[in-house]
Amino acid sequence: MTRAQGGRFELRDHTADVAVAASGDALESVFAAVADGLAAASCDEIPAESGARFSLSVTAENREALLFDYLDELIYLRDVRAELPVDHRVETIAGPERDGEGDESGDWHLEASARGVPLAAVDAREIKAVTYSEMRLERRGDETGSGDEGWEAYVVFDV
Repeated sequence: MTRAQGGRFELRDHTADVAVAASGDALESVFAAVADGLAAASCDEIPAESGARFSLSVTAENREALLFDYLDELIYLRDVRAELPVDHRVETIAGPERDGEGDESGDWHLEASARGVPLAAVDAREIKAVTYSEMRLERRGDETGSGDEGWEAYVVFDV
């Protein structure tokens, strides 16, 4: 299992696709870990200091859609910028506002950054798309009393 911004990810074989299983103490760390898993699935070796950091913002109607749209935006930016986004940092994830009765209104929002490594500098494999197939984003409970709380995600990418 590989560590990323306080989160961890693991690549898993999936029929004709690749899957990333990730976990983290906070929602931000599990999002960053899935994104780092996407980068790891794209190439074997990432140059340590190559590429400049860039920022991105994503808005969606729920948490799962936010994860999907974040990963989709990273794939889009890879294609448009001809850079592989790596070294992901998710600074904030904000949920919708709640009114006095506990009802939610509004969208989820994410602020993040990544380092863009020129595709010419890496031997990158094409990840075509993120999919909703088998996607999970769940809060881990601490039923054992071990202090092991946080988030888990499972995402399948079309290759």
